[in-house]
Amino acid sequence: MTAPFAPSQRFLALDALRGIAVIGIVGMNVLAFALPSPAYYNPLSYGGVSAPDYWVWLGSFIFIEDKFRTLFAMLFGVGCLILIERGGDRSWRAHYARMAVLLAIGLVHATLFASNDVLRAYALAGMALPLLAGLSARALIAVALGLLVVHVALGMVALGAPLVAFQTGQGGHDALLWAERQFGRDAPTITMLLEQGREGLAERVARRSLAIPAQLVTVAASLPLNLAAIALGMGLWRGGMLKGEWRTFRLQRMAGIAALVALPGLLLLALWLEETGFPAALVGPVALVLSAPFDMALALAYAALAMAFLNTPTGVTRALSATGRLSLTNYLMTSVILSAFFAHWGLGLFGDVTRWQAFALGLAPVAAMLLWSPPWVAKIGQGPFERLWRTGARALSYPRKA
Repeated sequence: MTAPFAPSQRFLALDALRGIAVIGIVGMNVLAFALPSPAYYNPLSYGGVSAPDYWVWLGSFIFIEDKFRTLFAMLFGVGCLILIERGGDRSWRAHYARMAVLLAIGLVHATLFASNDVLRAYALAGMALPLLAGLSARALIAVALGLLVVHVALGMVALGAPLVAFQTGQGGHDALLWAERQFGRDAPTITMLLEQGREGLAERVARRSLAIPAQLVTVAASLPLNLAAIALGMGLWRGGMLKGEWRTFRLQRMAGIAALVALPGLLLLALWLEETGFPAALVGPVALVLSAPFDMALALAYAALAMAFLNTPTGVTRALSATGRLSLTNYLMTSVILSAFFAHWGLGLFGDVTRWQAFALGLAPVAAMLLWSPPWVAKIGQGPFERLWRTGARALSYPRKA
């Protein structure tokens, strides 16, 4: 229990951690499929205000929202670093080919299914990874913290005007009206979003295809935060934590310290939102900026706990590990399942469920991942989209000569 574990156990734990990350992402992604976008952050925007809806919001805000996305980004950085270290002198070419293919997959995914797709952000942030790959563990951690500071600073500049207007009582200010459309209860905006959410597949593809440049601008705004998480994962790998080189007690201590930093801060932010009545001018900065350091700290706690306790080949660990080995396929197939529930060409439940009902329906893709991943890994191994990503990257890296 106190010694570092063997290489086979190490990769079991790392894959299981990746499985936890892709499962945890569903807890928030389901809201993007089920409800108008302001409700993703603001429980009063749409989707009911019953006690179950409130508790789902509170639990999601504290334990899920952006924690598992951060964890997923950390493990993305680890995977890229492993491949770069193995690739030798030509690793940079293969890496950029992988990022190009991942960006293409992300754009298709965002156009057909999930407008909040994270693959585009990872692919763009991944372009900087070869510049970081030679840094030490301490330097990578320093880069991660520096980028986190940049994210908070830029975020407060971008979202500070509505907050200032709200705090100074400038009702009707343009910044407040903008915030209300993005994070509040503006009725015309909600009506428009409900109409968009119930459009057909052809209409969606046409609208989102035209919006790809605007999508990429929005994605670019998240690059400091995503690159911070990626650099953190790389630093934890190079420092030995995600390699399984830390003893259990050290991992537990790390998890405890990170949780003690994260949980009080998140609770105070949640209380601030509740006491002020979830004003749009405050919801945006809290959800996107002020919570970011605490989100990253709690993601770190999750990673340390997983490495401490998921190092034995139990049935649960094997199921999580198989889910993690198919993380790209599972991430994409989750969108297919959620679209079958909420899209117009499926059951058409978009806008017809409350927050807690949407969260409950999100358990369906989680169950599907845990059920299908172990037999697929045992019989076939690599997932279909992992294979597509690898094949496409290889074709770009080593094109056939005429």
